[in-house]
Amino acid sequence: MAAPTLMFCVGATKAGTSWLYEELAGHPECHLRSIKELHYFDALESGRRDVEARQHGETIDTLTQRWWTAPVERRPRLEERIADRRAYRDVLTADEGDVSGYLDYLQAGRGEAALVGDVTPAYALLPTERLSAMARLLPDVRFVYLLRDPVARLWSHVRMIARRRSPEPTAEPERTARILNRTLRGEEREIEIRGDYAGALGRLDAAIAPERLLVMFYEELIAPGGLPRLCRFLGISAREGDTARRVHEGEKIELKPGQRRRARAWLQPQYEHVQKVMGRLPDAWLDVTAPSLRGATG
Repeated sequence: MAAPTLMFCVGATKAGTSWLYEELAGHPECHLRSIKELHYFDALESGRRDVEARQHGETIDTLTQRWWTAPVERRPRLEERIADRRAYRDVLTADEGDVSGYLDYLQAGRGEAALVGDVTPAYALLPTERLSAMARLLPDVRFVYLLRDPVARLWSHVRMIARRRSPEPTAEPERTARILNRTLRGEEREIEIRGDYAGALGRLDAAIAPERLLVMFYEELIAPGGLPRLCRFLGISAREGDTARRVHEGEKIELKPGQRRRARAWLQPQYEHVQKVMGRLPDAWLDVTAPSLRGATG
């Protein structure tokens, strides 16, 4: 059997990667494992494979407990997820210099599927050398990087972090505002670097051949015609996605006008860099506070 195409979706964080994962997981020519974000290469880069393995062990325990109380019809899916986690934990604890276990894991059970993949936004932060090595894993490796309006991406990310840090199941507006303020002061490094399109695009451009890299606007991916374009790039049959569905959309907390203006000014270099690289910006990105950008694309 011929080797499949290997797709890496490397972000950006909060830019539609979960939506894309679910759409491709449902495509008959794709084989994606039940773990969306494998974090194999960032764990390899940072020497944290043992940490990742422990986290998968904890998830296995949680899923196993859930299995005992789950309705019978839901148990097969839980069993699949548990088996996937166990298999991947074995990959993480294997020889560090051998990526064959990772590739075998991606391809296990693929049947006739033409595409396998790994959707891990953290990969956009990897150094050029690691990205170059990933591009050589199989004869046909393709990369996808999604760009969302920087302010919208930032606000979605801030809300997600606020929810995680909250003792309640929801994110309070006050906590969310504090995290946004910290981010704009440079005190939330993880949020900041996940939205550094300029840095990610530079590394990807240096590591990946142009014909193997698709940089696409999130706002256009989820519009009619967006997913078919991506499918054609991946070499699979084009089909429309569920453009009305949102995945992990987050808390409905309003971004106030003053907050928006501050965030927009802070992110201005990202808007300018994306316009330089892509040659344009989507209409959804054009804010009234940035007349120079509006005029440049007019």
